[in-house]
Amino acid sequence: MVGLNVLKNLALVSLGIAIVCLGGCTERPTKEQLEVWRKEASDRNNQILAEQGQNNQQSAWNLVIEGETATAKPVTLNWQQIKDLATDNIDTVDANNITTPSKVFKFTGIQVITLLKKFGNLKGITEITFICFDAYQVTVKIEDLLNYPIILAVAKDGQPIAREQGGPIYLVFPYTRHPQIRKEYNEGMWAFYVTHIIIGTEKPKVRVGKREFNLNDLDQLPQVTLTNNVGYRAWWPSGKVKVHGVRVRDVLSLAGVELTPTASVYVRGKPTVYHKISDAINLPAKLIKDCDILLGTRWGDDKQPILAKMGGPITLAFSDNCQAKTKQLKWVTFVEELTIQP
Repeated sequence: MVGLNVLKNLALVSLGIAIVCLGGCTERPTKEQLEVWRKEASDRNNQILAEQGQNNQQSAWNLVIEGETATAKPVTLNWQQIKDLATDNIDTVDANNITTPSKVFKFTGIQVITLLKKFGNLKGITEITFICFDAYQVTVKIEDLLNYPIILAVAKDGQPIAREQGGPIYLVFPYTRHPQIRKEYNEGMWAFYVTHIIIGTEKPKVRVGKREFNLNDLDQLPQVTLTNNVGYRAWWPSGKVKVHGVRVRDVLSLAGVELTPTASVYVRGKPTVYHKISDAINLPAKLIKDCDILLGTRWGDDKQPILAKMGGPITLAFSDNCQAKTKQLKWVTFVEELTIQP
């Protein structure tokens, strides 16, 4: 089966268009890095294929719209509401149709800017980030959403879009009518199975049990800086960067949590794939105690916020100093909650 976001990444890497360069990287990946990424993509694809048929039916699919502006409240549209809103059509080639790349299809869906104006607050916002079921993310400029009919498609030539073709919700760009947009948004930007729209970048907050901490709370804790290669590649510079944040163990202490030696902590991010126990990052108590495992809130020499297009505002980060113990664990994007397992 082809068409998964991870395989799409893999194909782009093979063509020399590594996803790491979407944000303007300064160094080309080495052959060794490419080989590691190919294996990661292949392994992740096999896992998704084994699970995707169990709980991802269209009838259960929701689209969540959230944002950074104070007046914007999260909106969840169920599948029936999504279908009712899907009245826009664009005729375009499908960037991921490799068998007949010049064939034009009629995509039916919802123009993104219509959704944003109806359910969001766009004041001061310059970017919109789309999050997918498998934690893939794509960011589009507001000005382009205003100028081009970019849609979240739910049908292709009158038929629901199959999972292997990007469904049930597929981000589609009007390549045929507006070919110039392809320079800004290449094939890797056609996001498969979209679940969330993030307006700008949300304010940082993380839940631990019944308590919720914002950035001011986290800033009262000891601040730690890691200088690492980032554990995922969307929009980050290549090479090592500084990630600033607070240790998971200090956040737990702030919440009044004392882990027993046999306890562990599940790290839950916004993407749906992180909500599955098989994909959740599980941190044993000893690892939390011995290693610098961070909730990163800023990055770089000037401590910039971690934007939504980079997986922020909070990302789980592992220190290279504990690499032997954490090498099988993945950084988590859009961190929202720490759940204690006794």
